[in-house]
Amino acid sequence: MNQRHILLPWTNVYGLARTLVALGTAGTLAASSAETLFRPVATIGDYPGCTSTTAASLFCLAPDDYTQLTWLKWVCVAALLVVASGWRPRLTALPHAYVNYSVFSGIAIVDGGDQIALILSVLFVLPALGDKRRWHWEQPSEQPPKTHATQRVLALIGTSGLIMLRLQMVIVYLQAAVAKLPHPEWQDGTAMWYWGSNLDFGPAPWLDTLVAPVISSALGVALMTWLPLVIEGSLVISLLLPQRLRWWAMGAGLLFHFSIALMMGLWSFALAMSGGIVVLCLPLGSTLQFRTAGADDAAPSASVWVQGTEAEDLDQHTDPSAASHMPADCPDDHSPTTEALAVKENKEELI
Repeated sequence: MNQRHILLPWTNVYGLARTLVALGTAGTLAASSAETLFRPVATIGDYPGCTSTTAASLFCLAPDDYTQLTWLKWVCVAALLVVASGWRPRLTALPHAYVNYSVFSGIAIVDGGDQIALILSVLFVLPALGDKRRWHWEQPSEQPPKTHATQRVLALIGTSGLIMLRLQMVIVYLQAAVAKLPHPEWQDGTAMWYWGSNLDFGPAPWLDTLVAPVISSALGVALMTWLPLVIEGSLVISLLLPQRLRWWAMGAGLLFHFSIALMMGLWSFALAMSGGIVVLCLPLGSTLQFRTAGADDAAPSASVWVQGTEAEDLDQHTDPSAASHMPADCPDDHSPTTEALAVKENKEELI
């Protein structure tokens, strides 16, 4: 008897992404006072602005009292730290989305990090609906052939949510790259000179001693200007690339956002985007696993354990996300030994 294979989304890959996104928002709230977060804005008015749909924000419980807003802020930080810890994803997914909604709709000055954090946290709700694990770092307790009908539906919903998240990240990077192209500063390779020299968004004084010589040279500023376009373009097409190239795209993307955070101080933005990159570039249904060094290994190394049909897709350099909606015949004697051998054969391809 053959069964159709559905990838399980409940791995520590999506768990790591949840942690990164939650830490980004928690950092914004913890590092900013209530007076800074909810200050009046010229031509707009007071914050939080509790009108229309924004009235559902948690901060609208005390819109005119900075003391109470401070308490509410720390309640949100505590909730986000629980999310980041990985405890009970099924119970914490909706509070995570609600806190991000409250932040995005309630604080005076929001950036792209707050917006993408809200979108990602809403999409994380879909896989969390069927996530029975105590911690999102754990391995899923059931394998695809043994799941009952309800769990298979929840797995399909969760995997669909992660696919939508991937497409959202592609759209974000496509828009980011295309929006730069019409501007002459990005065409001639001088855009980063203006950003690097900006007193508000430029590097901190201790870092400026390293950045200034780079942006002062024609080659240095051109590389700093055009490399982001190349990285964003590689992330746009990442779903069309074989997995071995996605590793490079993921590494470049993470380094890119770390550099932005270091230069411009946009740490919450960097963490939120890094969470999205993890889901975008790692195979669906894969698990990050710390592999202990064996006799032939000089040191421990991190590797990705790929189960089921996705390992076969990787070996053929096809898109792993296609396995989530591609039927695959799976024999009933789907033994752990067979899976282990399949992973061993594909290990060199993944690293």
